[in-house]
Amino acid sequence: MAMDYGTKRVGIAVTDPLRIIANGLDTFHPKDILPFLRKYMETEVLDLLIIGKPVQMDNTPSEITAELEAFIRKLKKELPSLRIVRMDERFTSKMANRTLLEAGLKKKDRQNKEMVDKISATILLQSYMERESY
Repeated sequence: MAMDYGTKRVGIAVTDPLRIIANGLDTFHPKDILPFLRKYMETEVLDLLIIGKPVQMDNTPSEITAELEAFIRKLKKELPSLRIVRMDERFTSKMANRTLLEAGLKKKDRQNKEMVDKISATILLQSYMERESY
């Protein structure tokens, strides 16, 4: 599973059981992520969570970093068996927007932030799987 964490929405992507392709699953408000993960883990195997690492172009932390780090500390406390991997998320939103444009979606549909967040999480997960030959 991969997560594109934001202050308003968190995009979630998962992979198939054979770990071949990533798919956008849903978006949630940040306060709803832990309950979602607990419920998800009741029926699905979740052994790894990729969380985007938001950094500026000069590699300095972005403004959301402190909030995200607090969330990760809470996540590790609540779900200690879940392995968490951080991955640079620069350009995933731009890539998601380009994907929507190339798919031929109308401007109004491309402005759907939830779709962008899901696609960003999907790009993050697919990139990780390709990098690690998962």
